[in-house]
Amino acid sequence: MPTIRFEQEGQQVGCIEGANLRKAALDAGVNPYKGLNNFNNCGGIGQCGTCVMEVVEGMQNLSPRSDVEKVYLADRPANYRLSCRTSVNGDVTVRTRPNEGVGQGSNSLLGALKSLVGRK
Repeated sequence: MPTIRFEQEGQQVGCIEGANLRKAALDAGVNPYKGLNNFNNCGGIGQCGTCVMEVVEGMQNLSPRSDVEKVYLADRPANYRLSCRTSVNGDVTVRTRPNEGVGQGSNSLLGALKSLVGRK
């Protein structure tokens, strides 16, 4: 059984292999959203880019970045993931709501569109 460690919250939870990272966080009472994104998010369908988590350890135990993540996180480090698009296949440690994670660059609708046309 994989274990997800939420670094900032000092909490860890077990989950089934293949569990969705966002859903596992919410089920454990861990909030993946920051500020107004608590109200202004897509509900986990991968269309807003607001549930960003930084993977501290265990990147190899997560599903590869989806095409949606590649667009929304184009200017973020490789260890930043959209939790709604990430499956957990082994132990992982994450940092929720990283300072550089939301509201900049490609993880906004405007940023994603700019990324698709190659302008910043």
